[in-house]
This record gives sequence, C-alpha cells and structure tokens, in this order.
Amino acid sequence: MTAPLLEVQDLHVAFGPKTVLDGVGFSIAPGEKLALVGESGSGKTVTALALLRLLHDARITGRAVFDDGHPPRDLLGLPERELRALRGDQIAMIFQEPMTALNPLMAVGEQIAEILRLKRALTPAQSAQAAIDLLAKTGIAEPARRAGAYPHQLSGGQRQRAMIAMALACQPRLLLADEPTTALDVSLRGQILDLLGELQRDSGMAVLLITHDLQLVRRFADRVAVMQHGRLVEQGATGAVFAMPRNDYTRQLMASRPERDVDEQPAAAGASPVLAARGLRVTYPTPLPGLRGWFGKGQFVALQGADFAIAPGRTLGVIGESGSGKSTLAQAALGLLPRQQIGGDVQVAGARWQYRASADKALRRRVQVVFQDPFSSLSPRLTVEDIVGEGLRVHAPHLSAAQRAEQVRQSLHEVGLDEARFPGLLARYPHEFSGGQRQRIALARALIVGPELLVLDEPTSALDVTIQKQVLQLLQHLQRERALSYLLITHDVAVVRAMAHDVLVLKDGAVVEAGSAAQVLDRAQHPYTQKLLAAV
Repeated sequence: MTAPLLEVQDLHVAFGPKTVLDGVGFSIAPGEKLALVGESGSGKTVTALALLRLLHDARITGRAVFDDGHPPRDLLGLPERELRALRGDQIAMIFQEPMTALNPLMAVGEQIAEILRLKRALTPAQSAQAAIDLLAKTGIAEPARRAGAYPHQLSGGQRQRAMIAMALACQPRLLLADEPTTALDVSLRGQILDLLGELQRDSGMAVLLITHDLQLVRRFADRVAVMQHGRLVEQGATGAVFAMPRNDYTRQLMASRPERDVDEQPAAAGASPVLAARGLRVTYPTPLPGLRGWFGKGQFVALQGADFAIAPGRTLGVIGESGSGKSTLAQAALGLLPRQQIGGDVQVAGARWQYRASADKALRRRVQVVFQDPFSSLSPRLTVEDIVGEGLRVHAPHLSAAQRAEQVRQSLHEVGLDEARFPGLLARYPHEFSGGQRQRIALARALIVGPELLVLDEPTSALDVTIQKQVLQLLQHLQRERALSYLLITHDVAVVRAMAHDVLVLKDGAVVEAGSAAQVLDRAQHPYTQKLLAAV
C-alpha cells in the first residue's frame, strides 16, 4: 500500500482562548484529490494555512507528516528555514482572494517569473517566457500582453488564473487549493480542472481542494472530507458520500441548492425603469508602442452597444466568461468610471450621472453595490460598525451615534450576523471574519441606506452553499418587500436561474443574446450562450 504523501494527525489550532480546529485528521496519497468542504467559518482555510504555518499568533499542535521521497518530515515541527524551502516548491497554495495575495506593485508575469528564478534558477529570459506559457495554460487570452498587466488591471477571474499559474510554476508535489475556481466562469472551471488533472498525470501531484462548490467536488475529487465547527464529521469516497451521506450536516449541505422564489408577475405597464442604458460604450486608454506612445494613447473597447432596462422589483442577470465586460458594465451603471470613457446614455431612476461627488450624492443613495471581493472592498482599518454605518453618516447625518449603531445592528441581523453569535461584533475588524461572513457585512453596508437598486457583482461567489441559499432567499425576500431592483453580475448559472427575470449575455464586450430568463436559459439561440449553459 502506497504511503501517504501527507498525513495529518490530531490537528488543533487555537487563537487565544478560542479553539477553531479540534482534532482534525486526514491523509492524502500521491496523485490523490481530496476535497475539504463545509460552511464558511468551519475551519477549512485555517486547516490549509496551519499546514504551512501561515497563521499569526495561533497555537498549533498535532502532526502533519509530509513524505515526498526524502525522510518524512513533520511540517508543524520543521525549522522555519526548511519549511520556507518547501513552500512554493514541493507544497504550493492557491489563496482564496487573489487581489490580496498578489503584489499590487508588480506585473503578474514578473511575480510568476520571480518564483521560477528563485526556485528553479532560470534566467530572466527563460522565466519570463515560462510565465507567459503558464498564463496561457490557465486560459488567459493574450498571455504575453496580460503578463505585463498589474493585478488591478485584470478582472477577478483573470487574477485568479494568475494565482493558479503562480502556484503551479514549480510543479509542486502537493497543491493546497483554497477556492481555486471561485471567480471563474463555468467554462473556465472545466479548463482549470483539466489542467490540474493533466499535471497530476504528469507529476503525481496531490491536491487538497477547499471549496463550497459541491458540483466541483463531484466532478473533481476522489475523496471528500466534511468539516463543521472545526471538526471532521464525515470522510469517504466522493461517490459514496454524495450517494449516501451518513451525517445530518452532510445531508444538509447536499440539499442546499438555489431555489427560485421571485415575483413572476410582469412588470407594471408604463413603470419607469430604475436603471436604463442605450448604446452604452466603455473604453480604456492603452499605451501605444514606439514613438507613438510619446504623443498619444490607444483605446481598448471593453463594452460596446449595450442596451438594457431594469424595472422596479425586477432582476437583470448578466452572464459571460471572465473578461467579457460584466464588471465594466456594473461600474458604468454605478457612475464609477471617468466621464470621458463612457459613451451612450445611462440613467438611474430617470437621472444621469454628473460625475461630480456633490452633484451625484443624492443619486448614490438610490443605488448601492456589493463587490465581488469583500476583503478588498472592506477597509481593514475600520470596525464593522464604522463600515456598515458609513453610508448613514453620509446620507443620514441627523442620526445620533446610538441611533446609527442600532440601525447597524438591525442591518447585520438581516444578513445573519448578530452579537449573540459574534460577541463584540460591532468592534471587530474584517480580518476577524471568514470570506462568507465578510460578504454578508458588505451586503449589510449596501442595504442600510435603503437603496432602490443593488448592483450585485458576484454576490455569492465567496459563500458556501448553505449560506448562498440563505443570502439568495434574503435577497428575494427584500425584493418582494421593498420592490428592490437588482443588476446581478455572475458566472453562476444556478444563481441566475434562481434570481433573474431577464438575462443579458456578454462576450468580448458585446451583447450576444438578451431576453427573459426562460427564453435565454431554456431556449438559447446563440452558440456562445449554449456553450455556457452546457458547461454547467
């Protein structure tokens, strides 16, 4: 019988008096794919970070024996110098939030090349070309051009692919993949899974996959381990666990799928749209090569000729692959882009953006946003009370501090966060919460000022299936109660089916198909739409 590549025994992790992992144990064989699933905050990411000792101020006990053909080594007892040599080489990690894991001051190609120079002693020219090849393998279009881009110049999905390329640079024996496909569209998920499978066949790489995407687990993993409150409650072969889960919590996870519960009545005749666009076009300046770059800028068209309208109490779902222009459309709708980059007409509740802070203040209360990456959209220097209450200080300055704090508590309670479960909730900081909990804080911040339109940019991509279902139910309830309108940007077709009344399909910045949800999702006409739906 093959010895395990990694064997974890009785792993405990505590922060101060709070124990977050309690006796976790599992093993991974060479070339095996083990999925670690569970709700947000169950300890999945902490498990991976503990193995590489990347947790600050944590007490870690237990054993994590890594056997890569050398004498077996306990990762939890290795000197820091030896462990540093393993990180990124024999053991690599794909982090959940690429915007915070990538260096904002370095081009992504240079970040990948740096690893190859340090770990593989390649020349600068060799490492630069290898970085481009790795980006191409992960499905990034124009990899040579994207290698010179900085993280903020890439879409969420492109940043995630750059992180994957960086992790795979040295062909590690063990890959710790923390939500590696969170920001990716369904068709690209298949490419990434195929890439990981190819690397496994070539090198015998093992994968510890941390995810809340049960469809991904079903397709990819050999075995699955289920976590709840820092404990493993069930382990087994993927097929057996999905077919006959033994634990009640596992059965709850398997049953958590988005359900459609929206008002199916047609929009009121003659109702003015909350958001409308005609001929919407967005461009970005680009540098020109050679001497031309001294005298002017080029132009990249990110979105062209988009027409749409959202009636009160309705949801427009926008789908398409990463880089298709979805987030650009959302930023244009929110008036967050410079006026000179916008063409066509955009109106919110019949008013146009003036692109001046004082002139747009009243309009900004009527439209709020929940961004894709909650960690980078929440200030790390502000408490939860300050973050959620920030909109009230701007739009309701007459409220006293006590009144504002009470409204913050109510908004947090609406999204499933309260002080009974999180003592001292209002005084905590974003880093003290899991990814899913941070997204709920971002949702509470958007809701607190009572907007008419919410722009939801991948609002559930960071949430596990049970919390995703709860958040979608909350959004559906709020829409019915308040006649809220949603501009829903997502690559998750299941979320679109559950939420959208109308659907817009984007490809390379152009609208290729539009219509009612039933028409687009059940009777798609364009080959690109058919491809997206077939990849689910």
